Amino acid sequence: MQKGNQKYPNTLGLYIHVPFCSSTCDFCAFYQERPSKKKIEGYFLSLNKEIESTNFDREISTVFIGGGTPGILKSEELDELCALINSLKLKRDIEWTIEIAPNEITTEKLSVLANAGVNRISLGVQTFDPKLMKALGRDHGPQKVHEAHSRIIEYNFDSVNFDLIFGIPGQTLEMWERDMLEAVELEPDHISTYCLTFEEDTSLYYRLAKGELSIDQEKEAQFYERAWELLPSKGYQQYEVSNFARPSYECVHNVNTWEMNEWIGLGPSACSQFNGKRWKNPSNLEKWAEGVSNGFSPKDYDEFQVMTLTGFAEDALLFGLRMNDGVCLSTLGERFHLSSDYLDEVRDFVSKLQAEGLAVKNEQRIMLTLQGRVRADAIAVEMPEYQIG
Repeated sequence: MQKGNQKYPNTLGLYIHVPFCSSTCDFCAFYQERPSKKKIEGYFLSLNKEIESTNFDREISTVFIGGGTPGILKSEELDELCALINSLKLKRDIEWTIEIAPNEITTEKLSVLANAGVNRISLGVQTFDPKLMKALGRDHGPQKVHEAHSRIIEYNFDSVNFDLIFGIPGQTLEMWERDMLEAVELEPDHISTYCLTFEEDTSLYYRLAKGELSIDQEKEAQFYERAWELLPSKGYQQYEVSNFARPSYECVHNVNTWEMNEWIGLGPSACSQFNGKRWKNPSNLEKWAEGVSNGFSPKDYDEFQVMTLTGFAEDALLFGLRMNDGVCLSTLGERFHLSSDYLDEVRDFVSKLQAEGLAVKNEQRIMLTLQGRVRADAIAVEMPEYQIG
């Protein structure tokens, strides 16, 4: 399996969205559907058609199956999904990830995945605290996480990731630390830490709107900083604001995305960046299936944008600053053919960040400081935009 934060020129990632969930977590805003035999059969029929109609102009470098909850599929359905993926041109020894919840792990499913070529499991742990699990609307307990992990390691997958959430209502800094330490004890290869966000149309958002919950940004910063201190001390090097890995176990698929390379997304609500365009499939199973059958036009997508090189550059700068390696401005300018005027604007912006103690310059690379990472989202908003004309 390809590992590490490397450069992959001309890479092509594949993302497949499986939209089915048995229940909706209170924090989740991803598109999902309650599964039924009819819906799942229709999904596979349309997915097969979408694959047949998609122009994969080169070998696929990474595969990521997300959701929803892909693990809700039966073992024979997972086998069918993997067979569809294996019908495509895949590079040898690629990173192939699937997201799965602890209560959906079975030996039958793991056997199917391992035999098909899946080599990276992303386990939706979120927290080990029963009260916090209840606050999130999760339907598994901490023992399920341990049982699931024990089954996973029996199959010798190349890499295992744990997703953890902080900023949960009622969560203290001590509880967050306990979650991280319990995760570390199980020795996953990668840990993703996410600050709870209150997305519209979620149960938590409605509670926030009614004043039952509040956002404490100072406390959120403390959660971030504790993770940045504790996880590296346990052998997990931070390579992005929210992501930590043992040496050479960074998520190649995510790095490919952050570096503004190309990927194709299949399934309802899946996003793509390919051939100078970005689009998001309809977040509706029926509308997506209709588009697959009739052929999509730009107006059929939830989002569609023809990108410019400067547009890619802005996002490469935004996501690059979130990574510990930072950004080389001269390389950015060469890659995206940026004007000297725009680069001067960016340099002035970086100088301002340096003066405020939010960024440092190491030779040709610009990197955020600890305080800069805390304010990464705000920095993105302040970043200069390329002006056309």
